[in-house]
Amino acid sequence: MERAHAVQNISFDLMPGQILCIIGESGSGKSVTANAVMGLLPRIIRIEGGSIVMDETDVLSAAPETLRGLRGRAVAMIFQDPLSALNPLMTVGDQITEVMMAHGVGTPADRKQRAIDLLTEVGLPDPELMYHQYPFRLSGGQRQRVMIAMALTLEPSILIADEPTTALDVTTQAQILDLIRDIQRRKGMSVMFITHDFGVVAEIADSVVVMEKGHIVEQGSADKVLKSPEHPYTQRLIAAVPHLTGADRHPPLTETVAPVLKVEGLMKTYASGSKIFGSYREVKAVQDVSFELAPGRTLGVVGESGSGKSSLGRLLVKLMESDGGKILFEGTDIAAMKEAEFRSLRPKIQMIFQDPFASLNPRATIGHILTVGPVAHGMPYAEAREAAKELLTHVGLDAGAFGRYPHEFSGGQRQRVGIARALMFKPKLLVADESVSALDVSIQAQILKLLDQVQQETGVSMIFITHDLRVASQICDEIAVMQKGRVVESGPPSRIFLDPQSSYTRELVAAIPGEERGAKPSH
Repeated sequence: MERAHAVQNISFDLMPGQILCIIGESGSGKSVTANAVMGLLPRIIRIEGGSIVMDETDVLSAAPETLRGLRGRAVAMIFQDPLSALNPLMTVGDQITEVMMAHGVGTPADRKQRAIDLLTEVGLPDPELMYHQYPFRLSGGQRQRVMIAMALTLEPSILIADEPTTALDVTTQAQILDLIRDIQRRKGMSVMFITHDFGVVAEIADSVVVMEKGHIVEQGSADKVLKSPEHPYTQRLIAAVPHLTGADRHPPLTETVAPVLKVEGLMKTYASGSKIFGSYREVKAVQDVSFELAPGRTLGVVGESGSGKSSLGRLLVKLMESDGGKILFEGTDIAAMKEAEFRSLRPKIQMIFQDPFASLNPRATIGHILTVGPVAHGMPYAEAREAAKELLTHVGLDAGAFGRYPHEFSGGQRQRVGIARALMFKPKLLVADESVSALDVSIQAQILKLLDQVQQETGVSMIFITHDLRVASQICDEIAVMQKGRVVESGPPSRIFLDPQSSYTRELVAAIPGEERGAKPSH
């Protein structure tokens, strides 16, 4: 049922030098609240009452030129989706210096140096080269760092961060949280931090506001809300948070079974620029990667942004060609196959993409999205239609979703559609690329439970790519840790998380937000 107000009777104070975390599920009104503070609400949303006083100015009644003066200098915002927030036609450097130009700050040389300093401060590699790059050339984590650099350009007194670490790996997330904390303390900056991750809340929050369906249901100090939540909704959210577990999901295989997938010495190198003009750059995304995956088992691939996880996933489903090595699927090397040869095998290897909205055709109904592939591979439409409706019910959606469009669903519901689409072919191998990274903890728990249920019922094998080690420990039988294109360590979760051999793995485990530092994960 739709509610009359996106937010209703919202009242809170953001004190000087304080980090206030606003937490709640998708649709709770968190981002609407943040955009209202910035004066960035779309025209279709009308404010019926209340006030937002910032720097002695009521944002709701201020003139547009007054708001422009406040944005960037007094208050700045880090948006959730950096790809849509960054201009694809401007270099990273131009977008950062534009903030200074708009406020008449510095000379061109000063602005460029300030931009490079900021890119260095947010931990981007080779800042001078990065200054000249376009957003599409960067990874998701790198784009988010650029957004943070832009927001911090004029060192505002208030920083609004809307899910700024959702898509980041744990070490990058830890660096960004440390960076925000450091600047906040040095400058006495106030931070309004919107998140659905209670681990992040435990790391940085001074106080917490919990929102549900447009209402504040609980607020107080971080210690009180996290340790003694009073509202049932807060209690449910905290209960749904995944924790690092050292327990293995299944006992080791006692007999030798033929692997569904065997990868040997897989290689992929990206090249950009020109050797003639001296701008040539080579990135070894996947280097000599080898592993095996048994039937009905899940291999987790973890690592930082840029480690090669997603490139590996795309190679496995042949969305791009490898430069060397073998991909033996049920004994057949698919790496060497041309697309025409591989087409008959494609239904057996399916992918669940990270962003369900981008991977679903907005102009097609859910029914068409689910049936078009099977029909193209020879399944009668009537059979495909019945299978689609049955699968929609199976993944927790009603059969009526068949005739609706992707924009009519929430992020979690769209991800369920993505899973249903992959299962339409009854695959032998599922590759899930960050399939729960952008979901609320409660929705994430439901999707993980669904994937586990699907695997038990169908025996499908899974490659589960994630930057969230807590999630990996919940669902994976084996873990492969990637760094700079290589697998630096692999083994069962009990060994990887309780007794990591690689210094890189130890850094990843230590950077998990909200987990006790130095303590062994619970079984």
